[in-house]
Amino acid sequence: MKILVGFARWVVGILFIFSGFVKLNDPIGFSFKLEEYFSPSVLNLEFLAPFALVIAILLVVFELVLGIMLLIGYLPKFTTWSLLLMIIFFTFLTFYSAYFNKVTDCGCFGDAIPLTPWQSFYKDVILFVLILILFFNKKYIDPYLAPASHRWIVFLAFMLCFTFAYYVLMHLPLIDFRAYKVGTNIEEGMSVPKDAPKAVYDYNWKFNVNGEEKIVTTTGAYPTTEGEFIEVETELVQEGYVPPIHDFSMEKNGEDFTSELLNEPKLLVIIAYSLRRSEADGLSKLQPVIKEAISKGYRVIGLSASGDDLKAGISEKYDLDLEWFFSDETALKTIVRSNPGILTLQKGTITQKLHWNDLEKLEL
Repeated sequence: MKILVGFARWVVGILFIFSGFVKLNDPIGFSFKLEEYFSPSVLNLEFLAPFALVIAILLVVFELVLGIMLLIGYLPKFTTWSLLLMIIFFTFLTFYSAYFNKVTDCGCFGDAIPLTPWQSFYKDVILFVLILILFFNKKYIDPYLAPASHRWIVFLAFMLCFTFAYYVLMHLPLIDFRAYKVGTNIEEGMSVPKDAPKAVYDYNWKFNVNGEEKIVTTTGAYPTTEGEFIEVETELVQEGYVPPIHDFSMEKNGEDFTSELLNEPKLLVIIAYSLRRSEADGLSKLQPVIKEAISKGYRVIGLSASGDDLKAGISEKYDLDLEWFFSDETALKTIVRSNPGILTLQKGTITQKLHWNDLEKLEL
């Protein structure tokens, strides 16, 4: 049993540390995921949405530190109870998401390892079993290192976690796991290879045959069944290839300018997924950057999911000399974790990505 407890201890501890770190690297991204869970269509906890970022940081810091506490053997009773309560909550959440198909990615490992809802649930079930082993055999969790050092290790872990969280909030994630990392060509990221697998569907054809309802399933072709056709329902059997970038566009007045703008030799993009939620300090710093970029031959545009009236009002208020385009809010949130944020592109390839706090680092 001691060997089994030791195995469970290291697996659970390392997974909690890894899961906590990748989410702590991008707390804003995890807060967006929590907002999905808080929405009326999922848990209907909209009153928690304004506190999503705070909740996200507290959750991931506690998750990471719990992993450390388990590995060093600090307060095993508190640690195992905390692990058990957390895994019960997350197992329920991932099952709910998978069964009702509410949230397509739980965000368990951030953008580092995307998991389907059912994969997330199965992962939590395995963790639940391992944590139960630890919970009922906590006497075998022997402390590592001198017990007197444990509280200082845990205190230092908390301080380092909150410091790291503050750093990535004031700048950008230290490690970019998303499809829009620097060096990515957006057009290539949107392309689908010729030999890419295509989605496979079953077609359930419903007929009225001599007064009885009959269903014939095919993979696409219209069946030769006699009878009166009623309707057909499609069922996804196997997903096809989905390009890394599949929801990006730049539109204006209903016209798509994506291809034109991605062919610009020098393009500077101001990204603000929601101008109502944009930070005023960031907006006030943009005009000098825009002016310098234009003087050096850049085409400067703004990308936002906000309405035209708000775009015009913001441009007038902050004297922004740029042309605004529309893009999907989710895509903009994915591109840069800053509102506003800065992107430079050369022929569709991302060359720089900056938080508004780091505008002095912009190289034009």
